[in-house]
Amino acid sequence: MPSILIIDDNASVGTALNVLFSLHDIDTLHALSPEQGLALLEQQPVDLVIQDMNFTEDTTSGEEGEALFLQIRARHPDLPVILLTAWTHLSSAVDLVKAGAADYLAKPWDDRKLLITVNNLLELSETRRELDRRRDREQRNRSALEARYDLRGAVVADAASERVVSLACQVARSALPVLITGPNGAGKEKIAEIIQANSLVAKGPFVALNCGAIPSELIEAELFGADAGAYTGANKAREGKFEAADGGTLFLDEIGNLSPSGQMKLLRVLETGRFERLGSNRERQVKVRVISATNADLPAMIRDGQFREDLYYRLNTVELALPPLADRPGDILPLAERFLDSGKPLSTAAATALQRHPWPGNVRELRNVLQRAELLSTGPRIEVGDLNLPRTAAPRAASPVVDPDRSRIENALAHNHGIIAQTAAELGLSRQALYRRMDRYGIPRE
Repeated sequence: MPSILIIDDNASVGTALNVLFSLHDIDTLHALSPEQGLALLEQQPVDLVIQDMNFTEDTTSGEEGEALFLQIRARHPDLPVILLTAWTHLSSAVDLVKAGAADYLAKPWDDRKLLITVNNLLELSETRRELDRRRDREQRNRSALEARYDLRGAVVADAASERVVSLACQVARSALPVLITGPNGAGKEKIAEIIQANSLVAKGPFVALNCGAIPSELIEAELFGADAGAYTGANKAREGKFEAADGGTLFLDEIGNLSPSGQMKLLRVLETGRFERLGSNRERQVKVRVISATNADLPAMIRDGQFREDLYYRLNTVELALPPLADRPGDILPLAERFLDSGKPLSTAAATALQRHPWPGNVRELRNVLQRAELLSTGPRIEVGDLNLPRTAAPRAASPVVDPDRSRIENALAHNHGIIAQTAAELGLSRQALYRRMDRYGIPRE
């Protein structure tokens, strides 16, 4: 059952509020002075505080209420506080809302409005606690992941990347083929390295081949090797990637670019472990863990007759879908810090710009942007101008100066898909306070 601390030197106020809240299954505590209220907060946790603004008869300045609020805020920064104020204290209450108070209500209060405000704040507090619990679980999971597995230096700060890396570590010790799907530059090769590092063949070779970077007429020679004279220019025998990866892992990136002939030969190797070099009749035997990756829609390529269905199912025993960087917002700033070799910090505005950029080039684009910014930066911090981001990433405001509070609210709204309760919880605001700030900055409520 939720609980509320009422701090008011008028006993009848405490009684009235206790009756009102008890009818709605909310417990109350009543303190008759700021000192008693602060002492109760140290002794017993509550979900919300309702405090008066005036505690002496000889003044109506509200200074006592302001001092009490600031002490509560300092000691319990996440605890929502509603201010009860007479009209003479209205300006003080407004200032305190700007300083973090959840809301203010004038005396005599409206029971219905007070209940709506309280229920919203209690719901918000529960949402915030659930978010905190979830973040704690995710942090514990990530810490356990890092303690148990070799992550090859990967940044795993977002829940979406944590899920993919966790699954990669789980399947690493099997010998099954793995297909990693996701856009270019998202980090598919890093996932393959993590699988290799935690596999039963971790001490074996890790050989990577980008099938999209080699002409189709040469890809088979790259994979399987060739004897001298197998093709024009083949003056001596050469070892293929399968032989080089024997006893380890072969990572085939952009597998969708493999030629029909190469697909057929790859299928045979996956089924038997045997192959022939180009121009040779001698079979060779290897034991290789194959991890493949693609940004292509392989099922669509199968329907169009461009990719073998039987090979697809051989490669796709386990599929790991790596989201684009835009869908892993928690990874952006940790990755940015990783890419800044000089250790030069990001300004607040630069960090905001990085988080707002859509990153069509994913992690690869982020790395290039930061490396260029570090080269161009002449000040003590990386500034927005150093990033040289395209116009599509510019703030929506017409002014070239970005208000950091507005940017923070817009980023939180985008991160929480416009859900006000979750956004307010992330920002540490009540829903009413968030709405007021949205109105102040001209951010639509829809």
